[in-house]
Amino acid sequence: MQGATALKPAVNGREHWTRNGDAELFLWQKAPEGQAKTGTVLFVHGSSMASQPTFDLQVPGRPWSSAMDYFVDKGFETWTVDMRGYGRSDKRPGTQATIAEGAADLKAATDYIMRESGVEDFLVYGISSGALRAATFAQLHPERVRRLALDAFVWTGEGSHTLENRRKKLPDFPAGGRRPIDKAFVYSIFNRDHPGTAEDKVIEAFADGILALDDSMPNGTYIDMCTKLPVIDPAKITPPTIVMRGEYDGIASFDDLIEFFRRLPNSDKQFAVMPGISHASFQQKNYMLVLHILHAFFTQPEPLYRG
Repeated sequence: MQGATALKPAVNGREHWTRNGDAELFLWQKAPEGQAKTGTVLFVHGSSMASQPTFDLQVPGRPWSSAMDYFVDKGFETWTVDMRGYGRSDKRPGTQATIAEGAADLKAATDYIMRESGVEDFLVYGISSGALRAATFAQLHPERVRRLALDAFVWTGEGSHTLENRRKKLPDFPAGGRRPIDKAFVYSIFNRDHPGTAEDKVIEAFADGILALDDSMPNGTYIDMCTKLPVIDPAKITPPTIVMRGEYDGIASFDDLIEFFRRLPNSDKQFAVMPGISHASFQQKNYMLVLHILHAFFTQPEPLYRG
């Protein structure tokens, strides 16, 4: 099966631009040709990489390395956006790039997509701080979120080994500043929790994609995650929601996520533990498992009876 899909060429994408106030935002779209859309997926990236390396990574010999290509093949229109401070979006000096600003950027991005494509709501996937941005967006604009997927999510931060270590470096993360990144940093994302969960060729391609767009990242989400959690009230997350937690991911403890999950008010909710996965889900050896879980959730029939 994988050998057959490997022969499929990458789907052509289209770049778009919009603004949030005076900040210019880059959007990337991939969509099926000449057929009705199954739905519209909006992918939201994390703290240390822009959107295209995360969701449209092309690795020779690795079928569906691009999550966007995978969902286009399933009939979905797909979009992603570089938050301000990242990739091809506005990176002016002093950009904060906080979680709240990311949610505001998602509002501007969805304003544009709704005008461009006529879509009324979105299947939203966010990873790491992107999950916090996506959850904040869903909290503020639930009418725009048909289903919400939160991967590598953290709620209060209690029991988070990653955040415990990151707090020790807070003096190195001034607000409005940027932290340098290099290939060694990208490798550290994969080695800090459980080495061996990703192939070196994938990490190399991921690092090359990230560093082609950025040699530094804004500090905003790091500061927020170290000093302001919780920023989400689960009682206000009303769309159907799945919490996706890699077996080895150190960003959040099980107890933290289970308590968040327990408080979600919509009974249409799921908690998925992904075996053999650490933090960067789509770049892991078990990435097809991640794609399967996400596709199943996004295509789940709506309940006919709710009581």
